[in-house]
Amino acid sequence: MRQIQRTVHGSVAWFEMVGTLLCEAAAKADLPASLDISLVERYRDGAALPGGLVQGLRFNIVGGVPSFRVGAGADEGGDITVEVTAAASQVLNSLYAADPDFVAALARFQRDGALRIDGDPGRLGPWFAAVHDAIVERTK
Repeated sequence: MRQIQRTVHGSVAWFEMVGTLLCEAAAKADLPASLDISLVERYRDGAALPGGLVQGLRFNIVGGVPSFRVGAGADEGGDITVEVTAAASQVLNSLYAADPDFVAALARFQRDGALRIDGDPGRLGPWFAAVHDAIVERTK
Protein backbone atom coordinates (compact mmCIF):
# COMPACT_ATOMS: atom_id res chain seq x y z
CA MET A 1 0.00 0.00 0.00
CA ARG A 2 1.35 3.41 -1.01
CA GLN A 3 1.91 5.82 1.87
CA ILE A 4 1.04 9.44 1.21
CA GLN A 5 3.35 12.04 2.68
CA ARG A 6 1.45 14.53 4.84
CA THR A 7 2.53 18.14 5.14
CA VAL A 8 1.79 20.61 7.93
CA HIS A 9 -1.12 22.83 6.99
CA GLY A 10 -0.15 26.41 6.21
CA SER A 11 3.59 25.79 5.95
CA VAL A 12 5.58 26.86 2.90
CA ALA A 13 5.93 23.17 2.02
CA TRP A 14 2.15 22.79 2.25
CA PHE A 15 1.57 25.66 -0.19
CA GLU A 16 4.18 24.11 -2.50
CA MET A 17 2.27 20.81 -2.32
CA VAL A 18 -1.02 22.57 -3.10
CA GLY A 19 0.48 24.46 -6.03
CA THR A 20 2.09 21.31 -7.40
CA LEU A 21 -1.19 19.37 -7.18
CA LEU A 22 -3.02 22.20 -8.94
CA CYS A 23 -0.43 22.31 -11.73
CA GLU A 24 -0.47 18.53 -12.17
CA ALA A 25 -4.28 18.39 -12.32
CA ALA A 26 -4.49 21.34 -14.71
CA ALA A 27 -1.85 19.81 -16.99
CA LYS A 28 -3.86 16.57 -17.16
CA ALA A 29 -7.06 18.50 -17.94
CA ASP A 30 -5.97 19.30 -21.51
CA LEU A 31 -6.62 23.02 -21.11
CA PRO A 32 -7.17 25.15 -24.20
CA ALA A 33 -4.14 27.18 -25.28
CA SER A 34 -6.34 30.27 -25.17
CA LEU A 35 -7.02 29.95 -21.42
CA ASP A 36 -5.62 32.74 -19.24
CA ILE A 37 -6.89 32.87 -15.65
CA SER A 38 -5.47 33.56 -12.20
CA LEU A 39 -6.34 32.49 -8.69
CA VAL A 40 -4.98 34.18 -5.58
CA GLU A 41 -5.64 32.60 -2.20
CA ARG A 42 -4.30 34.17 0.94
CA TYR A 43 -4.76 33.93 4.65
CA ARG A 44 -6.21 37.19 5.86
CA ASP A 45 -4.38 36.64 9.15
CA GLY A 46 -1.42 34.88 7.59
CA ALA A 47 2.19 35.05 8.64
CA ALA A 48 4.61 37.16 6.66
CA LEU A 49 6.73 35.44 4.02
CA PRO A 50 9.86 36.75 2.30
CA GLY A 51 9.38 39.36 -0.42
CA GLY A 52 6.51 41.16 1.28
CA LEU A 53 4.13 38.23 0.79
CA VAL A 54 1.82 36.49 3.25
CA GLN A 55 0.75 32.86 3.58
CA GLY A 56 -1.07 31.90 0.43
CA LEU A 57 -0.40 31.27 -3.22
CA ARG A 58 -0.91 32.63 -6.69
CA PHE A 59 -1.93 30.11 -9.33
CA ASN A 60 -1.87 31.15 -12.98
CA ILE A 61 -2.84 29.55 -16.23
CA VAL A 62 -1.36 31.51 -19.12
CA GLY A 63 -1.80 30.21 -22.63
CA GLY A 64 -3.17 27.00 -21.15
CA VAL A 65 0.02 26.41 -19.10
CA PRO A 66 -0.30 26.29 -15.29
CA SER A 67 2.21 27.73 -12.81
CA PHE A 68 2.19 28.90 -9.21
CA ARG A 69 4.05 30.97 -6.67
CA VAL A 70 4.01 30.41 -2.92
CA GLY A 71 2.84 33.53 -1.12
CA ALA A 72 0.42 36.29 -2.01
CA GLY A 73 0.52 40.02 -1.69
CA ALA A 74 -1.70 41.47 1.01
CA ASP A 75 -3.73 43.36 -1.60
CA GLU A 76 -3.03 41.10 -4.59
CA GLY A 77 -5.99 39.94 -6.57
CA GLY A 78 -6.69 37.57 -9.42
CA ASP A 79 -9.59 36.64 -11.64
CA ILE A 80 -10.56 34.59 -8.59
CA THR A 81 -9.49 35.86 -5.18
CA VAL A 82 -9.97 33.86 -2.01
CA GLU A 83 -9.38 35.38 1.41
CA VAL A 84 -9.66 32.99 4.32
CA THR A 85 -8.58 32.89 7.93
CA ALA A 86 -5.93 30.32 8.79
CA ALA A 87 -8.36 28.61 11.18
CA ALA A 88 -11.09 28.31 8.55
CA SER A 89 -8.59 26.96 6.03
CA GLN A 90 -7.41 24.37 8.56
CA VAL A 91 -10.98 23.13 9.05
CA LEU A 92 -11.82 23.08 5.33
CA ASN A 93 -8.60 21.27 4.43
CA SER A 94 -9.33 18.54 6.98
CA LEU A 95 -12.71 17.60 5.48
CA TYR A 96 -13.35 15.74 2.22
CA ALA A 97 -15.63 17.42 -0.30
CA ALA A 98 -18.37 14.78 0.07
CA ASP A 99 -18.50 15.19 3.86
CA PRO A 100 -21.66 17.08 4.89
CA ASP A 101 -19.54 18.86 7.51
CA PHE A 102 -17.44 20.34 4.67
CA VAL A 103 -20.49 21.80 2.97
CA ALA A 104 -21.78 23.17 6.29
CA ALA A 105 -18.39 24.64 7.23
CA LEU A 106 -18.01 26.26 3.82
CA ALA A 107 -21.40 27.93 4.13
CA ARG A 108 -20.78 28.97 7.75
CA PHE A 109 -17.36 30.48 7.00
CA GLN A 110 -18.75 32.44 4.05
CA ARG A 111 -21.70 33.66 6.12
CA ASP A 112 -19.47 34.63 9.08
CA GLY A 113 -16.83 36.30 6.91
CA ALA A 114 -14.00 33.87 7.64
CA LEU A 115 -14.01 33.01 3.91
CA ARG A 116 -14.56 35.41 1.04
CA ILE A 117 -14.48 34.38 -2.61
CA ASP A 118 -14.47 36.99 -5.36
CA GLY A 119 -14.88 35.52 -8.82
CA ASP A 120 -16.07 32.11 -9.90
CA PRO A 121 -13.76 29.16 -9.12
CA GLY A 122 -15.93 27.10 -11.49
CA ARG A 123 -14.24 28.96 -14.36
CA LEU A 124 -11.17 26.80 -13.73
CA GLY A 125 -13.11 23.66 -14.61
CA PRO A 126 -14.11 20.46 -12.82
CA TRP A 127 -10.49 19.38 -12.32
CA PHE A 128 -10.06 22.24 -9.82
CA ALA A 129 -12.69 20.98 -7.35
CA ALA A 130 -11.31 17.45 -7.64
CA VAL A 131 -7.93 18.60 -6.25
CA HIS A 132 -9.48 19.37 -2.84
CA ASP A 133 -9.60 15.75 -1.67
CA ALA A 134 -5.98 15.14 -2.74
CA ILE A 135 -4.99 18.15 -0.61
CA VAL A 136 -6.93 16.78 2.37
CA GLU A 137 -5.15 13.41 2.02
CA ARG A 138 -1.77 15.18 2.20
CA THR A 139 -2.52 17.62 5.03
CA LYS A 140 -1.64 17.16 8.68
